[in-house]
Amino acid sequence: MTERPAQRTPNRQLAALIAEAGFSNAGLARRVDQLGLEHGLDLRYDKTSVTRWLRGQQPRGTTPALIAEVFTRRLGRRLSAQDLGLDACAPVYAGLEFAAGPEEAVDIVSGLWRKDSGSHAELRKIAFTPAGLVVPSRDWLIGRPDDRVARGEPPVRIPPQGRPVVPRQRGQAERGPGQRVTGGDIAALASVGSLFRTLDDQYGGGHARQALVRYLEHECEPMLRGTYGETTGRRLFGAAADLTRLAGWTSYDIAAHGLAQRYFVQALRLAQAAGDRAYGAYVLVTMSRQAVYLGHGREAIQLARVAQQGVGASAPPVVQALLHSAEARGHGVLGEVRACTASLVRAERALEAARPGDEVPHWARFFDEAQLADEFGHCHRDLQQFRAAAQHAERSLQLRAPAYARSRLFCRVVLASARLGLGELDQACSLAAEAAGQAAEMRSVRAVEYVRDFERRLEPYKDAAPVRSYRDKVAALQ
Repeated sequence: MTERPAQRTPNRQLAALIAEAGFSNAGLARRVDQLGLEHGLDLRYDKTSVTRWLRGQQPRGTTPALIAEVFTRRLGRRLSAQDLGLDACAPVYAGLEFAAGPEEAVDIVSGLWRKDSGSHAELRKIAFTPAGLVVPSRDWLIGRPDDRVARGEPPVRIPPQGRPVVPRQRGQAERGPGQRVTGGDIAALASVGSLFRTLDDQYGGGHARQALVRYLEHECEPMLRGTYGETTGRRLFGAAADLTRLAGWTSYDIAAHGLAQRYFVQALRLAQAAGDRAYGAYVLVTMSRQAVYLGHGREAIQLARVAQQGVGASAPPVVQALLHSAEARGHGVLGEVRACTASLVRAERALEAARPGDEVPHWARFFDEAQLADEFGHCHRDLQQFRAAAQHAERSLQLRAPAYARSRLFCRVVLASARLGLGELDQACSLAAEAAGQAAEMRSVRAVEYVRDFERRLEPYKDAAPVRSYRDKVAALQ
């Protein structure tokens, strides 16, 4: 690797951190090379490279960010390239920081919104890293609530009569930084979230994702930089967390996984500023879902367990069911039958404990008998328990409302895979062809990938008549 010309000043910050971490020069070089491989980079640094860095030379490209991540993993606290005395070029881990306070959280997430303007192909190049899940989830679990989120509150003058008077601010009704945030503003954010969730459920994350991100940039950011008291501020951060999680969810649906991961981390931090522990747990479950989809079962389980630990036994039964089902999916991906079954049983019992009058957060209301049956179907499919998978998938499709079009598509593919596993080739191909037709009408990479997963399972039967018929139907959709 070509380095920049040597500086005259030794890098004492890097030397101190090497000593604290207990690295040898060769050990640090090896870890940087290994982390580079996770991102498809063949770096080939050695102990001589580290010696040059200590003498003041600056590594190029993404290497400063990679070195910072090596120390972050080792020391258990987030470190930037600047903390190591290095230039921050191409920050691979930008957006994965768990901010120290609300103001910093706003700076980080608003930076993401503004930068998220590239094509889908460009967005998918941002790397997802399992290591980027560790520090934020830990910081959320052990972090203290923010003492204050109120911003720009004008002083309260007490007149002689004893009645407080808040001075009117010039232009406070105008949009832009400094605006006073009202309950109506927050209600509008909630309405926008409901609209975009409906579009996502029916048509896929790619349908209006950019519109959501632009709304966050042009409407939500000025509110976060506006004027509000404690109560309004907590509600505002909660609404911003919900929309940011949704931006991550729609990014995940178009396979922009690194970008989605960053949105989820920032939604987690905004939820902490909101003082909403249960919603933070929901964000962690969302991160767990993504980890399952990408095949990182162990990380998915850890995220689900952190969520469970973070809310304890105080969460409503529906939320408890959601958390346990997320853990089950991780065990299912890893083929851990006993642990998966135990988590599913806990989810089932929790949902049975729910009562019609229970207060359930709006974001958890989707988790009903249809969703639980869907979770069972996915888990049994992953465990190759195909008869049980088929039974639960059929039940989910019977109960699931048509508005959840993408979820129904996923479940139909699970049912097709289960039928295939049972040797029912005709029915499997018929179900999958229907799902493929629906996927063609959506802007959802996940929907397409579900169908492709089924097609990979078809490979041993490629010469059978039902498979040839299936392929002809799918080809006609192109």
